Amino acid sequence: MAESGVLTEDSRVELIEGEVLEMAPIGESHFGHVNRFNRVFSGAFADRAVVHVQNPIRLGLRSEPQPDVVLLWPRDDDYMGKFPTPDDVLLVVEIAESSLAYDRETKAPLYARAGIVEYWIVNLIDSENVIHRDPRRGRYRSVQTLQRGDSIAPLGFPSVSLAVAELLG
Repeated sequence: MAESGVLTEDSRVELIEGEVLEMAPIGESHFGHVNRFNRVFSGAFADRAVVHVQNPIRLGLRSEPQPDVVLLWPRDDDYMGKFPTPDDVLLVVEIAESSLAYDRETKAPLYARAGIVEYWIVNLIDSENVIHRDPRRGRYRSVQTLQRGDSIAPLGFPSVSLAVAELLG
């Protein structure tokens, strides 16, 4: 659709299970949190991961979501000419306010089916970070809710402890 001109580079859409879904506009709180994660992750993971911000990941032929922040295995070509696939992904983060139900009910099973090993929903409504791990049969078997006083280390970087309060702002 992009090649034919129906969609442009500025179109806010995602391909989910074969359907092109329009995404909600990005609000100020949302983009501020995306910027925060970009800054924190860029500092914490430096040359150990690629911080992939609001760009597509390819989950087969029928799904190409655009998560808010993704940590990818580093590659010399920085993924030029190739969308990352689940094998490239260390962590997916969705910043959720108006999209909270969609991120829980649509995105979580989608990422679990694709084998994404770790998925965080940063719930801005309740000021919490919901950690999803251990994908099996289309769902995450481990779901943990963290609050401001907690810390988290991504599975791919167990020695890097991040304060939830810093991530939530």
